[in-house]
Amino acid sequence: MIALRVIPPQHYIGAVESIPLVTDLVEQLHAADCVYEIDGDLYYKIDKTEMIGAVAHLSRHDMIDLFSQRGGDPHKSDKLDPLDPLLWRHERPNDPAWETKLGTGRPGWHIECAAIAVHYLGETIDVQGGGSDLKFPHHEMSAAHAQSATGVKPFARTFMHTGMVWLDGHKMSKSLGNLVFVSKLTASGVDPMAIRLAILSHHYRQEWEWTSAGLDEATKRLTLWRNAIATDSISSDYPTQIAAALADDLDTPAALALVDSWANETISTSSNESAQNGSQHMKSVIDALLGIK
Repeated sequence: MIALRVIPPQHYIGAVESIPLVTDLVEQLHAADCVYEIDGDLYYKIDKTEMIGAVAHLSRHDMIDLFSQRGGDPHKSDKLDPLDPLLWRHERPNDPAWETKLGTGRPGWHIECAAIAVHYLGETIDVQGGGSDLKFPHHEMSAAHAQSATGVKPFARTFMHTGMVWLDGHKMSKSLGNLVFVSKLTASGVDPMAIRLAILSHHYRQEWEWTSAGLDEATKRLTLWRNAIATDSISSDYPTQIAAALADDLDTPAALALVDSWANETISTSSNESAQNGSQHMKSVIDALLGIK
């Protein structure tokens, strides 16, 4: 991530290390009358929140179907609502478990992220984001947990979800093992800025496929930009246009196309006596707004 010039987070927090935070948040939810028990397992009452359906905008039928696919147990008997998510699962044979004030067991999925975020970031955050497959149930339910426990709304001011990335006709996933690693690409001599450009050439909400051809195009684009930076250019309003594109729902493809236009114009007019030192300004713009060195 550092090679791609992504600013690291202040804290790397694992779910196992955060179990005390989880149990504290479950107790807050209990105090808010949002918890009930089935055979030692603790569940959250979704009738205590307005978050369910607020992000993914799915029908109840589709939510139940996805909930079953993504770690939920909508068909478990005795639940108040099929969509009620698990907060705490009591110990089972051959199951990982930890001794806590809630008893021996392990957390549910959504409560972990809510507990970590509330503790380290606060009761309201600016952006809750991730892959589009996290809209439901994960992000709706983790936001619901946080809001019900703290009494503060909203938990997230903005929700942003990225499209899935494909490889050879299949979605990339850890379970399939069809992953492309930045470390292996850079070790083979690929410029990390080309990798970043290959990613930025797609809108963050768009599903797309990683290909060697796409990386080749990004490498050519990087070379074009660097050649233009090495040349004096005329003053222009490209920086303003690039900023406007990014302000429009992070339209990175449009921003990259604008830099392409600037670079081509700069190279074609580099012998013009009226050229001024606009390249250094654009170098700063490209660095600051797109993270490309």
